[in-house]
Amino acid sequence: MKSDGEQRAGLLYGIGAYGMWGLVPLFWPLLKPAGATEILAHRMAWSLVVVGLALLVLRRWSWIRELIRDPRRLGLIAVAAVVITVNWGVYIWAVNSGHVVEASLGYFINPLVTIAIGVLLLKERLRPAQWVAVGTGALAVLVLAVGYGQPPWISLILAFSFAAYGLAKKKINIGGLESLAAETAILFLPALAFLLWLGFRGEASFGTEGAGHALLLAATGLVTAAPLVCFGAAAIRVPLSTLGLLQYLAPVFQFLLGILYFHEAMPAERWAGFALVWLALTVLTWDALRTARRTRAQAEALRTAESAAGTGPVTPSGTGPAVAADPGPATAGVSTGMPPEAPGTDPAPVPAPVPVQSAVPTQDVRPGRGTAPAPAEPSV
Repeated sequence: MKSDGEQRAGLLYGIGAYGMWGLVPLFWPLLKPAGATEILAHRMAWSLVVVGLALLVLRRWSWIRELIRDPRRLGLIAVAAVVITVNWGVYIWAVNSGHVVEASLGYFINPLVTIAIGVLLLKERLRPAQWVAVGTGALAVLVLAVGYGQPPWISLILAFSFAAYGLAKKKINIGGLESLAAETAILFLPALAFLLWLGFRGEASFGTEGAGHALLLAATGLVTAAPLVCFGAAAIRVPLSTLGLLQYLAPVFQFLLGILYFHEAMPAERWAGFALVWLALTVLTWDALRTARRTRAQAEALRTAESAAGTGPVTPSGTGPAVAADPGPATAGVSTGMPPEAPGTDPAPVPAPVPVQSAVPTQDVRPGRGTAPAPAEPSV
Protein backbone atom coordinates (compact mmCIF):
# COMPACT_ATOMS: atom_id res chain seq x y z
CA MET A 1 0.00 0.00 0.00
CA LYS A 2 1.52 3.30 -1.08
CA SER A 3 1.68 6.16 1.45
CA ASP A 4 -0.29 9.37 0.88
CA GLY A 5 2.98 11.19 0.18
CA GLU A 6 3.99 8.68 -2.48
CA GLN A 7 0.57 8.84 -4.11
CA ARG A 8 0.67 12.64 -4.17
CA ALA A 9 4.12 12.51 -5.72
CA GLY A 10 2.89 9.95 -8.26
CA LEU A 11 -0.05 12.18 -9.14
CA LEU A 12 2.30 15.11 -9.75
CA TYR A 13 4.60 12.93 -11.87
CA GLY A 14 1.60 11.75 -13.90
CA ILE A 15 0.34 15.29 -14.43
CA GLY A 16 3.86 16.31 -15.42
CA ALA A 17 4.19 13.47 -17.93
CA TYR A 18 0.85 13.93 -19.65
CA GLY A 19 1.12 17.69 -19.35
CA MET A 20 4.42 17.65 -21.25
CA TRP A 21 2.95 15.37 -23.92
CA GLY A 22 -0.04 17.68 -24.16
CA LEU A 23 2.04 20.84 -24.52
CA VAL A 24 4.59 19.43 -26.96
CA PRO A 25 2.82 21.06 -29.97
CA LEU A 26 4.34 24.31 -28.72
CA PHE A 27 7.82 22.87 -29.21
CA TRP A 28 7.85 21.54 -32.79
CA PRO A 29 7.21 24.92 -34.50
CA LEU A 30 10.30 26.30 -32.73
CA LEU A 31 12.42 23.98 -34.88
CA LYS A 32 11.51 25.63 -38.17
CA PRO A 33 12.93 26.12 -40.77
CA ALA A 34 13.84 22.44 -40.29
CA GLY A 35 11.32 20.24 -42.08
CA ALA A 36 9.37 17.46 -40.42
CA THR A 37 11.69 14.75 -41.77
CA GLU A 38 14.82 16.49 -40.50
CA ILE A 39 13.21 17.05 -37.09
CA LEU A 40 12.22 13.38 -36.99
CA ALA A 41 15.76 12.27 -37.79
CA HIS A 42 17.15 14.48 -35.03
CA ARG A 43 14.59 13.10 -32.61
CA MET A 44 15.66 9.55 -33.42
CA ALA A 45 19.35 10.31 -33.02
CA TRP A 46 19.25 12.52 -29.92
CA SER A 47 16.76 10.27 -28.14
CA LEU A 48 19.30 7.45 -28.24
CA VAL A 49 21.96 9.76 -26.79
CA VAL A 50 19.74 10.92 -23.91
CA VAL A 51 18.33 7.48 -23.10
CA GLY A 52 21.78 5.91 -23.40
CA LEU A 53 23.17 8.40 -20.87
CA ALA A 54 20.26 7.66 -18.52
CA LEU A 55 20.89 3.93 -18.71
CA LEU A 56 24.61 4.54 -18.17
CA VAL A 57 23.90 6.49 -14.99
CA LEU A 58 21.44 3.85 -13.79
CA ARG A 59 23.81 1.02 -14.83
CA ARG A 60 21.04 -0.93 -16.51
CA TRP A 61 22.63 -2.92 -19.32
CA SER A 62 21.89 -6.55 -18.47
CA TRP A 63 18.73 -6.56 -20.64
CA ILE A 64 20.79 -6.07 -23.82
CA ARG A 65 22.36 -9.52 -23.74
CA GLU A 66 19.00 -11.17 -23.15
CA LEU A 67 17.41 -9.20 -25.98
CA ILE A 68 20.16 -10.03 -28.47
CA ARG A 69 19.67 -13.73 -27.77
CA ASP A 70 15.97 -13.52 -28.65
CA PRO A 71 15.47 -13.04 -32.43
CA ARG A 72 11.69 -12.86 -32.03
CA ARG A 73 11.86 -9.93 -29.62
CA LEU A 74 14.47 -8.25 -31.80
CA GLY A 75 12.05 -8.53 -34.71
CA LEU A 76 9.28 -7.00 -32.62
CA ILE A 77 11.62 -4.18 -31.58
CA ALA A 78 12.26 -3.49 -35.27
CA VAL A 79 8.52 -3.46 -35.97
CA ALA A 80 7.94 -1.11 -33.04
CA ALA A 81 10.74 1.16 -34.28
CA VAL A 82 9.23 1.39 -37.77
CA VAL A 83 5.71 2.03 -36.48
CA ILE A 84 6.79 4.70 -34.00
CA THR A 85 8.76 6.39 -36.78
CA VAL A 86 5.54 6.72 -38.76
CA ASN A 87 3.72 7.99 -35.68
CA TRP A 88 6.37 10.57 -34.78
CA GLY A 89 6.80 11.76 -38.34
CA VAL A 90 3.08 12.23 -39.00
CA TYR A 91 2.60 14.00 -35.67
CA ILE A 92 5.46 16.46 -36.22
CA TRP A 93 4.27 17.17 -39.76
CA ALA A 94 0.67 17.63 -38.56
CA VAL A 95 1.60 20.13 -35.87
CA ASN A 96 3.89 22.19 -38.11
CA SER A 97 1.31 22.12 -40.93
CA GLY A 98 -1.58 23.49 -38.88
CA HIS A 99 -3.40 20.23 -38.01
CA VAL A 100 -3.04 20.19 -34.22
CA VAL A 101 -6.75 19.56 -33.62
CA GLU A 102 -6.82 16.63 -36.02
CA ALA A 103 -3.69 15.25 -34.37
CA SER A 104 -5.34 15.47 -30.95
CA LEU A 105 -8.29 13.51 -32.34
CA GLY A 106 -5.91 10.64 -33.11
CA TYR A 107 -5.11 10.24 -29.42
CA PHE A 108 -8.76 10.63 -28.43
CA ILE A 109 -9.82 7.73 -30.67
CA ASN A 110 -6.78 5.58 -29.87
CA PRO A 111 -8.53 3.58 -27.08
CA LEU A 112 -11.38 2.77 -29.44
CA VAL A 113 -8.92 1.57 -32.07
CA THR A 114 -7.16 -0.48 -29.41
CA ILE A 115 -10.40 -2.24 -28.51
CA ALA A 116 -11.15 -2.86 -32.20
CA ILE A 117 -7.71 -4.46 -32.62
CA GLY A 118 -8.40 -6.64 -29.57
CA VAL A 119 -11.60 -7.90 -31.19
CA LEU A 120 -10.22 -8.37 -34.71
CA LEU A 121 -6.76 -9.74 -33.96
CA LEU A 122 -6.97 -11.18 -30.45
CA LYS A 123 -10.56 -12.45 -30.68
CA GLU A 124 -11.53 -10.71 -27.46
CA ARG A 125 -15.17 -10.37 -26.39
CA LEU A 126 -16.50 -6.96 -25.47
CA ARG A 127 -18.99 -5.94 -22.86
CA PRO A 128 -22.14 -4.19 -24.18
CA ALA A 129 -20.91 -0.76 -23.05
CA GLN A 130 -17.68 -1.25 -24.98
CA TRP A 131 -19.64 -2.10 -28.13
CA VAL A 132 -21.61 1.12 -27.64
CA ALA A 133 -18.37 3.08 -27.28
CA VAL A 134 -16.79 1.56 -30.38
CA GLY A 135 -19.96 2.09 -32.43
CA THR A 136 -20.19 5.72 -31.30
CA GLY A 137 -16.53 6.23 -32.19
CA ALA A 138 -17.10 4.80 -35.67
CA LEU A 139 -20.05 7.17 -36.13
CA ALA A 140 -17.82 10.05 -35.03
CA VAL A 141 -15.24 9.20 -37.69
CA LEU A 142 -18.02 9.14 -40.29
CA VAL A 143 -19.29 12.56 -39.20
CA LEU A 144 -15.76 13.97 -39.25
CA ALA A 145 -15.15 12.50 -42.70
CA VAL A 146 -18.18 14.42 -43.95
CA GLY A 147 -16.94 17.56 -42.19
CA TYR A 148 -13.42 17.32 -43.60
CA GLY A 149 -14.62 16.20 -47.02
CA GLN A 150 -12.44 13.11 -46.60
CA PRO A 151 -11.59 10.66 -43.81
CA PRO A 152 -9.50 12.25 -41.03
CA TRP A 153 -6.35 10.52 -42.27
CA ILE A 154 -3.98 12.19 -39.81
CA SER A 155 -6.06 11.08 -36.83
CA LEU A 156 -6.51 7.56 -38.17
CA ILE A 157 -2.80 7.10 -38.97
CA LEU A 158 -1.80 8.33 -35.51
CA ALA A 159 -4.38 6.14 -33.77
CA PHE A 160 -3.69 2.95 -35.72
CA SER A 161 0.09 3.35 -35.71
CA PHE A 162 0.15 3.85 -31.97
CA ALA A 163 -2.23 0.95 -31.38
CA ALA A 164 0.09 -1.27 -33.44
CA TYR A 165 3.06 0.10 -31.50
CA GLY A 166 1.33 -0.84 -28.27
CA LEU A 167 0.68 -4.35 -29.47
CA ALA A 168 4.37 -4.79 -30.30
CA LYS A 169 5.45 -3.23 -26.99
CA LYS A 170 3.24 -5.61 -25.07
CA LYS A 171 4.86 -8.62 -26.66
CA ILE A 172 8.39 -7.20 -26.22
CA ASN A 173 7.71 -6.68 -22.51
CA ILE A 174 10.71 -4.65 -21.37
CA GLY A 175 10.94 -1.37 -19.46
CA GLY A 176 10.14 2.00 -20.98
CA LEU A 177 13.69 3.39 -21.11
CA GLU A 178 15.11 0.08 -22.26
CA SER A 179 12.53 -0.27 -25.01
CA LEU A 180 13.08 3.29 -26.23
CA ALA A 181 16.84 2.69 -26.23
CA ALA A 182 16.48 -0.47 -28.33
CA GLU A 183 14.08 1.20 -30.78
CA THR A 184 16.20 4.30 -31.25
CA ALA A 185 19.33 2.16 -31.60
CA ILE A 186 17.69 0.56 -34.65
CA LEU A 187 16.68 3.99 -35.96
CA PHE A 188 19.97 5.74 -35.19
CA LEU A 189 22.05 4.78 -38.23
CA PRO A 190 19.32 5.51 -40.81
CA ALA A 191 18.62 8.82 -39.07
CA LEU A 192 22.30 9.74 -38.95
CA ALA A 193 22.76 8.79 -42.60
CA PHE A 194 19.83 11.00 -43.60
CA LEU A 195 21.18 13.94 -41.61
CA LEU A 196 24.64 13.54 -43.18
CA TRP A 197 23.03 13.36 -46.61
CA LEU A 198 21.12 16.58 -45.91
CA GLY A 199 24.34 18.24 -44.81
CA PHE A 200 26.16 17.05 -47.94
CA ARG A 201 23.43 18.59 -50.09
CA GLY A 202 23.58 21.82 -48.11
CA GLU A 203 19.95 21.46 -47.01
CA ALA A 204 20.47 20.76 -43.28
CA SER A 205 19.40 23.45 -40.84
CA PHE A 206 21.55 22.06 -38.02
CA GLY A 207 24.58 24.31 -37.68
CA THR A 208 23.41 26.78 -40.31
CA GLU A 209 20.68 28.54 -38.31
CA GLY A 210 22.74 29.42 -35.28
CA ALA A 211 23.69 27.75 -32.02
CA GLY A 212 20.23 28.24 -30.49
CA HIS A 213 18.54 26.34 -33.30
CA ALA A 214 21.11 23.53 -33.04
CA LEU A 215 20.46 23.24 -29.29
CA LEU A 216 16.72 23.08 -29.90
CA LEU A 217 17.20 20.22 -32.36
CA ALA A 218 19.39 18.42 -29.84
CA ALA A 219 16.70 18.98 -27.20
CA THR A 220 14.34 16.69 -29.14
CA GLY A 221 15.97 13.81 -27.27
CA LEU A 222 15.18 15.39 -23.91
CA VAL A 223 11.63 16.22 -25.01
CA THR A 224 11.18 12.53 -25.83
CA ALA A 225 12.75 11.08 -22.69
CA ALA A 226 11.67 13.48 -19.91
CA PRO A 227 7.93 12.67 -19.99
CA LEU A 228 8.75 8.97 -20.18
CA VAL A 229 10.76 9.21 -16.95
CA CYS A 230 7.92 11.07 -15.21
CA PHE A 231 5.43 8.50 -16.46
CA GLY A 232 7.56 5.69 -15.08
CA ALA A 233 7.73 7.40 -11.70
CA ALA A 234 3.95 7.86 -11.69
CA ALA A 235 3.18 4.29 -12.76
CA ILE A 236 4.74 2.78 -9.63
CA ARG A 237 3.03 5.21 -7.24
CA VAL A 238 -0.60 5.62 -8.31
CA PRO A 239 -3.36 3.20 -9.32
CA LEU A 240 -3.78 2.42 -12.99
CA SER A 241 -7.26 3.92 -12.91
CA THR A 242 -5.73 7.26 -11.93
CA LEU A 243 -3.24 7.08 -14.79
CA GLY A 244 -6.07 6.09 -17.09
CA LEU A 245 -7.87 9.32 -16.30
CA LEU A 246 -4.74 11.48 -16.33
CA GLN A 247 -3.82 10.39 -19.83
CA TYR A 248 -6.80 12.30 -21.22
CA LEU A 249 -4.83 15.43 -20.32
CA ALA A 250 -2.55 15.07 -23.34
CA PRO A 251 -5.16 15.15 -26.13
CA VAL A 252 -7.25 17.70 -24.21
CA PHE A 253 -4.27 20.07 -24.00
CA GLN A 254 -3.48 19.48 -27.66
CA PHE A 255 -7.09 20.17 -28.64
CA LEU A 256 -7.20 23.39 -26.62
CA LEU A 257 -3.89 24.54 -28.09
CA GLY A 258 -5.20 23.91 -31.59
CA ILE A 259 -8.32 26.01 -30.90
CA LEU A 260 -7.04 28.77 -28.63
CA TYR A 261 -3.37 29.17 -29.57
CA PHE A 262 -3.09 28.04 -33.19
CA HIS A 263 -6.62 29.29 -34.00
CA GLU A 264 -7.60 26.30 -36.12
CA ALA A 265 -11.09 26.25 -37.58
CA MET A 266 -13.82 24.22 -35.87
CA PRO A 267 -16.99 24.21 -37.97
CA ALA A 268 -20.20 22.73 -36.56
CA GLU A 269 -19.74 19.29 -38.12
CA ARG A 270 -16.28 19.01 -36.58
CA TRP A 271 -17.67 19.90 -33.16
CA ALA A 272 -20.31 17.21 -33.68
CA GLY A 273 -17.67 14.61 -34.50
CA PHE A 274 -15.56 15.49 -31.46
CA ALA A 275 -18.67 15.44 -29.26
CA LEU A 276 -19.39 11.87 -30.39
CA VAL A 277 -15.79 10.86 -29.65
CA TRP A 278 -16.02 12.35 -26.16
CA LEU A 279 -19.33 10.56 -25.60
CA ALA A 280 -17.71 7.26 -26.61
CA LEU A 281 -14.82 7.87 -24.21
CA THR A 282 -17.23 8.75 -21.42
CA VAL A 283 -19.04 5.44 -21.88
CA LEU A 284 -15.71 3.61 -22.01
CA THR A 285 -14.48 5.31 -18.84
CA TRP A 286 -17.71 4.65 -16.95
CA ASP A 287 -17.61 0.99 -17.92
CA ALA A 288 -13.97 0.61 -16.91
CA LEU A 289 -14.48 2.30 -13.54
CA ARG A 290 -17.58 0.17 -12.87
CA THR A 291 -15.59 -2.96 -13.69
CA ALA A 292 -12.76 -1.76 -11.43
CA ARG A 293 -15.14 -1.34 -8.48
CA ARG A 294 -16.62 -4.78 -9.10
CA THR A 295 -13.14 -6.31 -9.26
CA ARG A 296 -12.12 -4.71 -5.97
CA ALA A 297 -15.36 -5.81 -4.34
CA GLN A 298 -14.85 -9.41 -5.48
CA ALA A 299 -11.25 -9.40 -4.24
CA GLU A 300 -12.32 -7.97 -0.87
CA ALA A 301 -15.09 -10.54 -0.54
CA LEU A 302 -12.62 -13.37 -1.19
CA ARG A 303 -10.18 -11.99 1.39
CA THR A 304 -12.97 -11.59 3.96
CA ALA A 305 -14.22 -15.13 3.37
CA GLU A 306 -10.69 -16.55 3.63
CA SER A 307 -10.09 -14.66 6.87
CA ALA A 308 -13.41 -15.82 8.35
CA ALA A 309 -12.83 -19.43 7.36
CA GLY A 310 -9.23 -19.44 8.47
CA THR A 311 -8.61 -22.54 6.41
CA GLY A 312 -7.01 -21.19 3.25
CA PRO A 313 -8.21 -19.75 -0.04
CA VAL A 314 -11.90 -19.87 -0.84
CA THR A 315 -12.89 -21.19 -4.24
CA PRO A 316 -15.65 -19.19 -5.95
CA SER A 317 -18.73 -21.25 -6.89
CA GLY A 318 -17.32 -24.17 -4.92
CA THR A 319 -15.52 -25.73 -7.88
CA GLY A 320 -12.03 -25.73 -9.25
CA PRO A 321 -8.88 -24.25 -7.71
CA ALA A 322 -8.94 -20.91 -5.96
CA VAL A 323 -8.42 -17.96 -8.26
CA ALA A 324 -6.59 -14.88 -7.03
CA ALA A 325 -8.61 -11.91 -8.16
CA ASP A 326 -6.62 -8.92 -9.29
CA PRO A 327 -7.32 -6.17 -6.76
CA GLY A 328 -6.04 -3.53 -9.13
CA PRO A 329 -8.66 -1.56 -11.04
CA ALA A 330 -9.21 -1.89 -14.74
CA THR A 331 -8.12 1.35 -16.33
CA ALA A 332 -10.25 3.91 -17.97
CA GLY A 333 -7.69 5.68 -20.02
CA VAL A 334 -6.50 6.04 -23.55
CA SER A 335 -4.71 3.03 -24.84
CA THR A 336 -1.64 4.33 -26.71
CA GLY A 337 0.13 1.23 -27.30
CA MET A 338 2.21 0.57 -24.26
CA PRO A 339 1.57 -1.04 -20.90
CA PRO A 340 2.38 1.28 -18.00
CA GLU A 341 5.94 0.59 -17.05
CA ALA A 342 8.37 2.37 -14.86
CA PRO A 343 12.10 2.47 -15.49
CA GLY A 344 13.66 -0.29 -13.51
CA THR A 345 10.39 -2.01 -12.67
CA ASP A 346 8.49 -4.85 -14.21
CA PRO A 347 5.78 -3.75 -16.64
CA ALA A 348 2.32 -3.43 -15.19
CA PRO A 349 0.38 -6.64 -15.75
CA VAL A 350 -1.78 -6.01 -18.77
CA PRO A 351 -2.62 -8.77 -21.28
CA ALA A 352 -2.48 -6.35 -25.60
CA PRO A 353 -3.11 -2.01 -26.99
CA VAL A 354 -0.88 1.80 -26.31
CA PRO A 355 1.30 4.05 -25.81
CA VAL A 356 1.73 6.24 -25.03
CA GLN A 357 1.35 8.87 -24.06
CA SER A 358 0.56 3.70 -22.83
CA ALA A 359 -2.31 0.47 -25.01
CA VAL A 360 -3.02 -3.14 -24.45
CA PRO A 361 -6.40 -3.97 -22.95
CA THR A 362 -6.59 -5.36 -19.46
CA GLN A 363 -8.60 -8.53 -18.99
CA ASP A 364 -11.98 -8.43 -17.33
CA VAL A 365 -12.28 -10.70 -14.32
CA ARG A 366 -15.50 -12.23 -15.65
CA PRO A 367 -14.80 -15.32 -17.78
CA GLY A 368 -14.95 -14.74 -21.51
CA ARG A 369 -15.76 -11.04 -21.24
CA GLY A 370 -14.19 -7.96 -22.73
CA THR A 371 -11.36 -5.61 -22.07
CA ALA A 372 -10.62 -2.14 -20.85
CA PRO A 373 -7.77 -0.07 -22.27
CA ALA A 374 -4.65 0.38 -20.22
CA PRO A 375 -2.95 3.75 -19.84
CA ALA A 376 0.13 4.30 -21.89
CA GLU A 377 2.71 6.79 -22.99
CA PRO A 378 1.35 8.89 -25.82
CA SER A 379 4.03 9.15 -28.44
CA VAL A 380 4.05 12.75 -29.54
